[in-house]
Amino acid sequence: KIELREAEEQVLLNAKRTREMFAANYGARVGEEDAPRKLRMAVKLRAEYSVVKDLPPPPQVVSINDKEGGAAAPEGDDAKVHLKSKVLSNMHELDKPRQKGAEGAEDGRPGSGLELMVVNKKAGASGGNQLMVRQGKGPIMPRPEWHAPWKLMRVIAGHLGWVRCCAFDPTNEWFATGAGDRTIKLWDLASGELKLTLTGHISPVRGLAVSDRHPYMFSVGEDKLVKCWDLETNSVIRHYHGHLSGVYCCALHPTLDVLCTGGRDATVRVWDIRTKNQIFCLSGHKDTVGSVACQATDPQIISGSQDSTVRLWDLAAGKAYSTLTHHKKSVRGIAIHPSKYLFATASSDNIKQWQCPDGVFMKNIETHRAIINCIAVNRDDVFVAGYDNGSIQFFDWRTGYNFQTEQTRVQPGSLESEAGIYATTFDVTGTRLITCEADKTIKIWKEDETATQETHPVEWKASAPGQGKRW
Repeated sequence: KIELREAEEQVLLNAKRTREMFAANYGARVGEEDAPRKLRMAVKLRAEYSVVKDLPPPPQVVSINDKEGGAAAPEGDDAKVHLKSKVLSNMHELDKPRQKGAEGAEDGRPGSGLELMVVNKKAGASGGNQLMVRQGKGPIMPRPEWHAPWKLMRVIAGHLGWVRCCAFDPTNEWFATGAGDRTIKLWDLASGELKLTLTGHISPVRGLAVSDRHPYMFSVGEDKLVKCWDLETNSVIRHYHGHLSGVYCCALHPTLDVLCTGGRDATVRVWDIRTKNQIFCLSGHKDTVGSVACQATDPQIISGSQDSTVRLWDLAAGKAYSTLTHHKKSVRGIAIHPSKYLFATASSDNIKQWQCPDGVFMKNIETHRAIINCIAVNRDDVFVAGYDNGSIQFFDWRTGYNFQTEQTRVQPGSLESEAGIYATTFDVTGTRLITCEADKTIKIWKEDETATQETHPVEWKASAPGQGKRW
């Protein structure tokens, strides 16, 4: 107790001495030095006003008054005629920009070059009418390319479960489908007849890939199995073990003997198809990997997950070099353009286009509010999206214009709720579209040969810049 009392007295004594020492300026604001203040202001100016710090020069005002007589230009309707004649006769330096603008206006795009603005002054003011010349390039609104509408060509029934995946033969003679009945069926593309049924999976088949370099076909399923089928003997010759849960997607590298698979264990696994060895286990996603795509150039592997992210993987280093977090919902579909250095990803919020190799965001493609299960694109810039409610939307790849929307019909005996579309795939030529649906059917679509631009015109209206979603 004595020590505690002495400590309290010492604290009070120190507090008293401190107050006596600093009582004069107690509560006063600490003075700020000049150098830190200037540094803070410079950082703030650069962060908030760097875009508008260097403003363009003011517009040039060119008088079109009659220089010889000095008389003011006429008013009203006569002023327009007088203005037009003066511009055409005296301002020859504007001929090229005006011609360039006319060329751009032919295809529905506003021309670039000099913008002309007429300023009418009130009567009695000196100078009369004036022409304001403003240098700048206006926004370019590309006009959608006309595409023929697509129509249903054939309905194929044969599976006993939901048809989940589809893959085409490189020769374009047949295609394979995998379904919830645990079988893989090979169909003739020309006639639609069943050629072969392969059994071996013990759970629904979720992904197929046919090699164009070897006589092999690869299949993945919810039974955690990755199988390699020899198409010459129609039997399984290899198994790839490593996934800890169901495998939902697969893709073959176009130039390397490499197979990529993704599934519920939130990993993308890279396999050597010859030795059955796992090359990489690409981890980083936090939820199921539902789609994967491969291409010969960077990014060689693109994966989409239900954690709403898209990852671009460096195949040489075995790690992701970019993560795209623009989507707000699960990413269920990825499509790489066959001729352009672009790719698209689909989610419930919208479809987004990206530029390779760094995944630079290009634009959004507005869709109706439904779950998108799959997307596909061909060389003619026809972009297709399949929805969980059975609708199919056809877009123009360059502009995102929706030129056709179809609602699939279920086969007799199926429920109306079984109208979902799980896979969309174009054939090698891009003239046939295969849709795999929840009513256990496979539908083949083709373009309408009788359609013309007069019977099916492009009903497109340019939206003002900034109206669409930025992200």
